[in-house]
Amino acid sequence: MVSAVRQWSGPGLAFGGDYNPEQWPEEVWAEDLRLMAEAGVTLVSVGIFSWALLEPEPDRFEGAWLDRVLDGLHGAGVGVCLATATASPPPWFTERWPEARPVGADGVRTVFGSRQTYCPSSPAYRERAALLVERVAERWGDHPALRLWHVNNEIGCHNSRCYCDVSAAAFRRWLAERYGSVEALNEAWSTRFWSQGYTSFAQVQVPARSTTFPNPTQVLDFDRFSSDELLALHVAEKEVLRRTTPDVPVTTNFMVHSNTRDMDYGRWAREQDVVSNDHYVLTTPPNPTTDPRAELAFAADWTRGLAGGEPWLLMEHSTSAVNWQPVNVAKLPGQLQLDSLSHVARGSDGACFFQWRASAGGAEKWHSALVPHAGTDSKVWREVVELGGALQRIAEVRGSRVEADVAFLLDYEAWWAVEPPAGLPTPSRELRYLDTALALHRLLRERHVTADVLTVGAEGERLAETLAGYRVVVVPALHLVSDATAAAVAAAAGAGAQVLITHFSGILDPAGRVRLGGHPGAFRDLLGVRVEEFAPLLPGEVTALDDGSRGRVWSELGRAAAGTEVLASFTDGLAAGSPALTRRPAGAGAAWYLATALEDEGLQALLDRLLAAGGVRPVVAGAPRGVDLVRRRSAEGSWLFVLNHGGTAATVPASGLDLLTGREADGSLEVAPRGCAVLRERG
Repeated sequence: MVSAVRQWSGPGLAFGGDYNPEQWPEEVWAEDLRLMAEAGVTLVSVGIFSWALLEPEPDRFEGAWLDRVLDGLHGAGVGVCLATATASPPPWFTERWPEARPVGADGVRTVFGSRQTYCPSSPAYRERAALLVERVAERWGDHPALRLWHVNNEIGCHNSRCYCDVSAAAFRRWLAERYGSVEALNEAWSTRFWSQGYTSFAQVQVPARSTTFPNPTQVLDFDRFSSDELLALHVAEKEVLRRTTPDVPVTTNFMVHSNTRDMDYGRWAREQDVVSNDHYVLTTPPNPTTDPRAELAFAADWTRGLAGGEPWLLMEHSTSAVNWQPVNVAKLPGQLQLDSLSHVARGSDGACFFQWRASAGGAEKWHSALVPHAGTDSKVWREVVELGGALQRIAEVRGSRVEADVAFLLDYEAWWAVEPPAGLPTPSRELRYLDTALALHRLLRERHVTADVLTVGAEGERLAETLAGYRVVVVPALHLVSDATAAAVAAAAGAGAQVLITHFSGILDPAGRVRLGGHPGAFRDLLGVRVEEFAPLLPGEVTALDDGSRGRVWSELGRAAAGTEVLASFTDGLAAGSPALTRRPAGAGAAWYLATALEDEGLQALLDRLLAAGGVRPVVAGAPRGVDLVRRRSAEGSWLFVLNHGGTAATVPASGLDLLTGREADGSLEVAPRGCAVLRERG
């Protein structure tokens, strides 16, 4: 859960984005303020990559330019999310401390010339960053424009794993604290295999390039350590800010995305006053889904889960094309607002972008912005102004929460274990941690059913209590799981939930060791299923089930215990005759097990059974496919978001006042192609 309920101050919903006036001559700044007023901008992030300007030489601090920027924004009524500017050290830093540059797994040390060129464990970086944060906080901590502190920027985006000697020493200290003794480390790492027994922590190295497979638990612990080291950067800066400005909330922008896995945001969420996220639509390969907007919805629901169900803040997304995909697809008319309101529907109290004005030079000059290269006589600017007006008209939704009867339970450590680095063996490289979760979430969304996406690390000891409130709980590929988490899942079924556990779950304990006695290990008794052998499928191979459905990627040789209902069995291959889908009563609920990756038709049938058993109803019954429906509610009322992703008009059975148009809907609402409505519902 988040560390406290501290919302950023300011009117209505946040609208704006990264503002980098230092890229432009000062005569442009006045035009920026005029255009911000025209668009209805309420919040901008300032100073993210300005360390080299704020401190052009060690201990020479230059802040007059930022004084003028903040004063101008305050005078224009625009709030500021002020960055600590620590995201990219300036040239003088790496010149003076060249050893602070990160080292890759291949042993190559990076050179200066990009961003985030620092080792997260570097004492020099940590010291200089803390000094900069202290100066920024002392100078601008009481500025009237300040609404929120922005620590660093996308921490770990490009330097999440460092293999230098400093990191190795920090890793050894982390291990000593975690295990207490080298004997406990040897036990956890199974070091009797391959003669790896250590006699002191000093012998332990980072799992960089080696002769063959590294120790898998060593790799897992290095993932844990690396995430913790990055989180420590945020915590250190937050502590400096707290001393100077105890009442100003602090955030750092997450990158909750289906292809970002290096940071355990479940643990990070506990250290945020406001959970914020950067999200960009994945439109070209390689990406984890064939439906980019379904992935957007999943990421937004996941961010809300990290925020403990509280409102969060969309810190960055794009007005149109990004600059880092193989082909950077521009957004169609209407998609700018549709994407923005999709995040707001799913809990964000605003919609901010990278960046305010498109850069004329630099590495991101082809990235879209609120003010594009073409200026204000452009499709993008007209849609920006339209969105600003829309957010003003729906400002009353701020602070409300999203309703959901279904929960997904994810875990970053399980993700690391399911998809280890290329140098480690796995039963199948075709197994991808989020594939089943994304497919099930997409099909739920098509059924107009909203789901919370929860994370084990964010819930901590409250997991059992949290899960008990849901009618359906989906546990996809929870491969590595603690006894406490397994007990919380079982408790959810006992309390009345329909719990679906999918293949490759419950296999490993937190040390990465196989739970013996038959799979699915930690969930074997709850499910009443015992698997004796995995039977992964080749790429493109299909396995048939006796209910007519088909599976891919995975099958299992096993059997069901007495009292477990077999709903479908495999009909071919090694797993022929083994259970593919089962159900077992558990207290007031039931535990279901899916032993393959079903194709859509089979998943749809399974979801229908689960939702019916759990008594889960759609947000609105009878709505057409292609329309996203989400309800936010507070003590003051409820708001129905209707988002038409289709290419034709859609009619939805709904009533209320559409805040976007001012029109009343009395039982029926028509929404244009790629159009939106936000209904203040009656009663």
